Amino acid sequence: MSAPKGKLIVFSAPSGSGKTTIVRHLLKQPELNLEFSISATSRESRGQEVDGKDYYFLSLEEFKNKIRNDEFLEWEEVYRDNFYGTLKSEIERIWSKGKHVIFDIDVTGGLRIKKKFPEETLAVFVKPPNLNELIRRLKDRGEESQDKINMRVAKAPVELATAPQFDTIVVNTDLDKALEDAYNLVANFIND
Repeated sequence: MSAPKGKLIVFSAPSGSGKTTIVRHLLKQPELNLEFSISATSRESRGQEVDGKDYYFLSLEEFKNKIRNDEFLEWEEVYRDNFYGTLKSEIERIWSKGKHVIFDIDVTGGLRIKKKFPEETLAVFVKPPNLNELIRRLKDRGEESQDKINMRVAKAPVELATAPQFDTIVVNTDLDKALEDAYNLVANFIND
């Protein structure tokens, strides 16, 4: 992969913290010149998700072939046989447009990107106010089974423990304040 042409903005958090809402808000701010890095995954699509827009949906075999061919900047088996990763070609695609890359990614992937591009990456951890609020948000989505929710909740304490490894933490107690804080962090970083 060639040297970065733009900045990399990573948003990571346990599921239900609000990182996707924050990333979608930032993408609507044209002055930030951001484009979403579409992750690849081996999981099935949920709800209204669209291949090539929300994720690149790959079969388990396709995903593993891309790992063997070193086509990922980072990848992770987040849950058993549920792989997620960032294709190198996706970053090149966005940089070739002269844009900055924004990620909505799990904590392990986010930290791997920060490690590979320490100067070009702003790594932001989005923290829920507490575990009970996280559980409520996951249930309110109405997208997943109770088993899936339980898996996400069980993983949350491990993910929350990684927060100090990020450049900064946005606590999402009040969404409007979290959106404003995230905007200011990103604007300052890309204009630095």
